Amino acid sequence: MTKLTFRILSFSQRLFISVILLFIAFAACFMIFQYQREKSFKTELLNTQLQNYNIQLYDYLTDSGRLDIDSLQKYVARHLIPDLRVTIIQPDGKVIYDNSSKEWERFENHASRKEIQSALIQGSGYAISRRSESIQGEEYFYSAHYFPSHRLIIRSALPYNLSLTEHLKADSNYIWFTLVVSLILAVIFYRFTNKLGMSITKLQQFAMKADRNEPIDMEILQTFPKNELGEISQHIIKIYKRLHRAKEALYIEREKLISHLRTSHEGLGVFTQERKEILVNDLFTQYFNNISDQNLRSTNDIFSIPEIKPFVDFLQKNQSNYSKEEKRTSLHISKNGRVFSLECILFQDLSFEISINDVTQEEEQARLKRQLTQNIAHELKTPVSSIQGYLETILSNPNISPENMHTFLERSYAQSNRLTTLLRDISVLTRMDEAPDMVERESIDLSKIVKDMLNEVALGLEEKQIRVINLLPPRLILVGNHSLVYSIFRNLTDNTIAYAGTGVQITINCFREDDKYYYFSYSDNGVGVAETHLNRLFERFYRVDKGRSRKLGGTGLGLAIVKNAVLFHGGTIFAKKAPQGGLEFIFTLQKHKEA
Repeated sequence: MTKLTFRILSFSQRLFISVILLFIAFAACFMIFQYQREKSFKTELLNTQLQNYNIQLYDYLTDSGRLDIDSLQKYVARHLIPDLRVTIIQPDGKVIYDNSSKEWERFENHASRKEIQSALIQGSGYAISRRSESIQGEEYFYSAHYFPSHRLIIRSALPYNLSLTEHLKADSNYIWFTLVVSLILAVIFYRFTNKLGMSITKLQQFAMKADRNEPIDMEILQTFPKNELGEISQHIIKIYKRLHRAKEALYIEREKLISHLRTSHEGLGVFTQERKEILVNDLFTQYFNNISDQNLRSTNDIFSIPEIKPFVDFLQKNQSNYSKEEKRTSLHISKNGRVFSLECILFQDLSFEISINDVTQEEEQARLKRQLTQNIAHELKTPVSSIQGYLETILSNPNISPENMHTFLERSYAQSNRLTTLLRDISVLTRMDEAPDMVERESIDLSKIVKDMLNEVALGLEEKQIRVINLLPPRLILVGNHSLVYSIFRNLTDNTIAYAGTGVQITINCFREDDKYYYFSYSDNGVGVAETHLNRLFERFYRVDKGRSRKLGGTGLGLAIVKNAVLFHGGTIFAKKAPQGGLEFIFTLQKHKEA
């Protein structure tokens, strides 16, 4: 039954169908349980019969005083149940008698049989519909009993044929009885739900007319029973009358605020003393949906947001304190990656206004400046301290060997190169942040830039046994900055050489082109990074493995430069796990940057 069909049905019909389906489910579970219970009972009964036979056979063997195959064969033949198979087994699983075959000595060891294991542990056991491995793979019902005094296991079995299946089958009479009772109960319940549903349907029609401000025939109240439904109807009438009075008062307030809301660039909401919405604008709803963990069905739901509790406490504290002056409070909320500034103003009539502004950009700029300053100081400190330490060692040890001095000088030189690279990267980022308009643009061939870059890093690629598949077409012309475009592909390639491992493959491809953009893919099949790091790879000074990155001479700014260079050329970039393993960068470059 589809949702649309379900909505077409009346309430009484939906109620009846819902409950009867639940009842049917319960009845079905009951019948299945009863069926299994009866089946289990018949199985236990058959097992008891076979166990009795096993005990009788054991009593015969006990009376005879010894195990004589011929006399045992005669006894089994005289007292045999049709198609019954009798097997005597030692505790170690060896078969010493079987009436169905004279070659029982060739039978496989029976110690692993389920019924044998159960008999040894519990004294008796059975197995249902197990295929015999000794006699042509026929299925049997086995019942075994262990007699520890003579260290014998007597097992009887019946073939699992049509006759036995019918014997073990549960009686279905109770199913028909349950169905008849269920049908009678369904008829009774339908009459009950029909009366209840008709009353609720009338109440629904009454409420819908009131909601649409349609004229209400008061005679409709006479059709309701003198019970809870009648009381609900009276309450709805009272609510309807109060609604009309509230709308008249709200209309006056709405006219006061409508002009302000239309021109406002902030989220604004005005509410009554009872926290009923008077007027809100779109930004108000949009901002609070961003703060809330759940989508707000109405503006009244904002007061249940935990972050708004200071405003709720403020209103509760002052709701009974009449004052000729306005009262206000404010707070800042950081949620879902955005920062909002909120202010609550309580008016003289205890109605109130809540304003909300998105100050994410301002806060982010301030945070980035603080973070960048701290990171620069930290990153500069490391190579400077290293150079200072090596030079102090040389100066404080005049008798230092030439080999050690050469080593320290090489390390100092390497740290100075790292410092130079760091300052250069910081300069590039600063130039793109502070003065992007000062960066020169010209017509460049991107394919040639990538080809030249690959030639420059050929030694590094060869050292790491990295293969490059360049699928770029011969000419890709765009208007941009040569050095920044070069830095995109150079930094991505340097990252692969440094961190992807050996014997990997790089694939560079322009997989799409339209009138405005080139669409690029840069991927490798190296070690990759954990998914938790993907959304932070382009952060400045962010390293997946800080110790390894510094050891390899990384500044932590390479991918930040890549992102800023892509943004400078009007594109976007993101990282994801490559299908073949490793990392894949998907980015676009605008052919002609719009002014």
